[in-house]
Amino acid sequence: MTEERYFKFTNSVLLVPMAAVLLIWFVFWIEVRFRINLNDLGVYPRTLKGLRGVLFSPFIHGSISHLYNNTIPIAVLSAALVYFYRNIAWKVFIYGFFVAGFLTWMIGRPSYHIGASGIIYVLVAFIFFKGAITRHFRLMALSLIVVFIYGSMLWYIFPVKEGISWEGHLAGFVTGLALAIFVKADIPKPRKYAWEQEDYNEEEDDFLRHFDEDGNFIENPDGLEESKPEIRIRYHYKKDEPKPPEEP
Repeated sequence: MTEERYFKFTNSVLLVPMAAVLLIWFVFWIEVRFRINLNDLGVYPRTLKGLRGVLFSPFIHGSISHLYNNTIPIAVLSAALVYFYRNIAWKVFIYGFFVAGFLTWMIGRPSYHIGASGIIYVLVAFIFFKGAITRHFRLMALSLIVVFIYGSMLWYIFPVKEGISWEGHLAGFVTGLALAIFVKADIPKPRKYAWEQEDYNEEEDDFLRHFDEDGNFIENPDGLEESKPEIRIRYHYKKDEPKPPEEP
């Protein structure tokens, strides 16, 4: 990766979650600053007017706690998606955005459904199931991290608490699972060692030839005597220098 491409890639990993977070906070600031309520722009199931919520509902939040609870997951998960699945990240975002919103419109209760939690469930389900499907060690490690941090979110795809759109959570989860199955990603193939190759021949392996059938080490598997280098010793004699005459 060249230096230019590296900085471009790094910037995208940082800019995508920053843009998502700033956008939902900006919409909430508009509501507070101008004292307006945009909840009626959320998804209202099975009504023509409620379809506009597919576009607007992920940016609308009912309270500061609702907004805060969605901020960190959307930042962390979107950054992980762009970093590990950069070739298909935008497909996952766009398809997940519209499909999860439309499913919420189809199965939801007659109420306004708002918040970015549907997108969060799309990302959680996609990252987890994609890692399990690919069986690539790095992506599987990412899946385990996601389960460790956000595994408790699974309960909220069921109607366990009043005031929470479990239908939006369920729609996002199902959408993420479907995207993990049908959206193809370029996964690097794991490096194979010499003995994992199809044309591997044990008899030609220089290392294994040093062991017999019982696993005993053979110092010289070819049975040839090793030629030892000839050692020659040379002596150099230094002639005695004549002694100077003694003075009387």
